[in-house]
Amino acid sequence: MDAIFTAFGLVFQPYVLAVILCSAVYGLFVGAIPGLTATMATALLVPVTFFMPPVPAVAAIVTATAMAIFSGDIPSALLRMPGTPASAAYTDEAYKLTRRGQPELALGAGLVFSVLGGIFGVLVLIVAAPALAEVALKFSSFEYFWLVMLGFTCAIFIAGSDPLKGMVSLLLGLLIACVGLDNPAGAPRYTFGNAELMGGISLIPLMIGMFAISEVLRFAVRTNQPVMAIDRPFGNVFSGIWALLKKYPKQLLRGSMLGTAVGALPGAGADIAAWMSYAMSKKFSKEPEKFGTGHVEGIVESGAANNAALGGAWIPALVFGIPGDSITAIAIGVLYLKNMNPGPTLFVDNPQNIYAVFIVFILAQLLMLPLGWMAIKAAKRVLRIPARVLMPLILLFCIVGSFAINNTVFGVVVMLVAGVAAFYMERWGFPVAPTILGVVLGTMLEEHFFSSLVKADGNFLVFFERPIAAALGALTLAIWLWPLVRRLRRTSAPVRAGA
Repeated sequence: MDAIFTAFGLVFQPYVLAVILCSAVYGLFVGAIPGLTATMATALLVPVTFFMPPVPAVAAIVTATAMAIFSGDIPSALLRMPGTPASAAYTDEAYKLTRRGQPELALGAGLVFSVLGGIFGVLVLIVAAPALAEVALKFSSFEYFWLVMLGFTCAIFIAGSDPLKGMVSLLLGLLIACVGLDNPAGAPRYTFGNAELMGGISLIPLMIGMFAISEVLRFAVRTNQPVMAIDRPFGNVFSGIWALLKKYPKQLLRGSMLGTAVGALPGAGADIAAWMSYAMSKKFSKEPEKFGTGHVEGIVESGAANNAALGGAWIPALVFGIPGDSITAIAIGVLYLKNMNPGPTLFVDNPQNIYAVFIVFILAQLLMLPLGWMAIKAAKRVLRIPARVLMPLILLFCIVGSFAINNTVFGVVVMLVAGVAAFYMERWGFPVAPTILGVVLGTMLEEHFFSSLVKADGNFLVFFERPIAAALGALTLAIWLWPLVRRLRRTSAPVRAGA
């Protein structure tokens, strides 16, 4: 108990609280600008933390990350431009809600359920960190292979009414992921002698192009495009949230649990958690036909998942020093710099510092409510800007964000090509989301598949020998085969009736 009281004293100091507040505002700003990801926000904070004691240094990273993940929802809903990759899974859903005149519902649901999911992830981190970290450590390349294959199954669920076009879109994403030297053989693929393509095609410019530039092009080809402003004042973002809480408690719990579990897996993170949660929400929804038309259920579950993944990602980071995602990889470096070496001894040697980190996590999530509300109120002015003025500004931000990733013009070229491709894909009925999912998971699939083949010495049955791998493999195959089984049952039913 003494360590807990000491932890409260470490956090509730004017200096630490000021660091948390400044980091929160910084995270909201960075996350709301497309192209500036939560990982980038964390990386830019590292030099500042050199001059801080351990607790405020970690507090700055935790707070900025949580805020950036949420604020990526704001341009998603208002402009169809996901601020962070974690927001891309439900960008179309949020944007269509806004176009239907319900921006408050899209943003309010994203804010409140992000907070609730984040608190759930933190509570799991506090209560069950060692146990969950042990499970996460049992994941080898076999388990990750089946996890990625399960993730690809999500592409079919989010593809809408035409699974075949969803599959084509997914394969396009996998083809894009093959570009460059990042493969087991280290051989250049599809580079055509271009040195810029050696490093592969960056996800952020690609994502900005497919979501934002395609929207700019759609505006340009429409002569009767209305302004983006709504005709009524921007209302209360918390209106109707209580009704959503009563209507979707299972979705909230399911998204929070999935987000925490995926976040605890090294290398997974909030991006994959959001995609998987959105697909699961559609699969188990009582109204799956409403998904893709502006249905808040997908936002509820995915919003909870991507923030819950933050707490989950810190489980292997704190207990074993293994990063759950790119953000915790940076955070582990800061922990070492501050002599808070991750590992089981951290809970014994410096329990007050660990408890202080837990308190900061909860404080950051609670602080997200008022600061997120203020950010939404400030962003609402975007809706009052005429589209003929707003679209060039969007294009400018897209160019700046794409250039800032690697400080090269090549990122801008990727963005423009992806925008044109996405424009024609959507015109011909091919969904964009599976392509993004294919790029996110493609490299991971290849890496773990070839690693598993080397370990298995060509024996595919080894993919089912480990208990967790067998369970994930059986689940994946069952999902794939279920439509076939259902079709066979339907065709055999008339035969039995005729007999």
